Amino acid sequence: MQQLNQDIDNLTFKRVYLLYGDEDYLRKQYRDKLLKALMPDGDTMNFNRYEGKEIVIGEVIDQAETLPFFADRRVILIEDSGLCKAGGDQFAEYLPNSAPDTVIIMNESAVDKRSKVFKAVTATGRAVEFSPQPPETLKKWILGRVKREGKNIDVRALELLLERTGTDMTTISVELEKLFSYTIDRPAISVKDVDDIITVSTSSKVFDMIAAIAEKKQSSALEMYHDLLAHKETPFGILALITRQFNMMLQVCELMDEGKGVKVIADTIGVSTFIEQKYERQVKNFGYRSLRRALDACAQADENVKIKGMNPELSVELLIIEYSSR
Repeated sequence: MQQLNQDIDNLTFKRVYLLYGDEDYLRKQYRDKLLKALMPDGDTMNFNRYEGKEIVIGEVIDQAETLPFFADRRVILIEDSGLCKAGGDQFAEYLPNSAPDTVIIMNESAVDKRSKVFKAVTATGRAVEFSPQPPETLKKWILGRVKREGKNIDVRALELLLERTGTDMTTISVELEKLFSYTIDRPAISVKDVDDIITVSTSSKVFDMIAAIAEKKQSSALEMYHDLLAHKETPFGILALITRQFNMMLQVCELMDEGKGVKVIADTIGVSTFIEQKYERQVKNFGYRSLRRALDACAQADENVKIKGMNPELSVELLIIEYSSR
């Protein structure tokens, strides 16, 4: 990301850029920064955008080879094409010999680093990965947003905000705007404000469900599960989040056994100290062996559906019942 910033600041551009990764907010932000630097006057005559998996590569190449009209460069934007996963051989062959006065920007959520296009980009241009940001970085970003609004936010409110939203910056941005509107006549954002207005994310709901499972509150755990299903969450998605939570707890358990402190554990697994302490409380209700068995059970639940044909809702429900039973 640092090299990308240097390219933008110095106005020295590669012929092709690949912006990829799970952090959609940052990818779009840097896509727009690149476009603004490449086309400061908003030149639409020398700009072409292609989106989706039905892109005709020959057409893109023909456009890339077209000389810019009364401008220094032509800019091609390709989004969510899947070219870095499959079917991009022709494009990969073109990139090393692409037109010197054309800059190609690819904005892709998922890539295969073994693909020919990915290798061609890294050899001839610049590939930049945008991953979920660590809690401390997110806190600084949130505090900057809050300060620009002329407000301040309570430390506990900040922790609760991240607990509710997770690390997705798009979600955080939307929820911050709601908070700013809710507190428009007040300079401070409190815990009550966050509690009143911020939507609980699916991952946060699953976290609470795991807590109910750990505390053997079976009826509460099942109620939360059925509520997630009622809100159109898929059993596969819920199972993936349950597996992730058990994985996180296992990591916390292992680090605790090594004598690591709260701050070190939080930094290692990429959460705030507040969330890490919640994990510690859950770990004590499970223990290492139980967590290992729980992860095996998650894999078995997945296999029961995909290989044995069990009903997905039932498979996950049986998993919850097993680990929430006294």
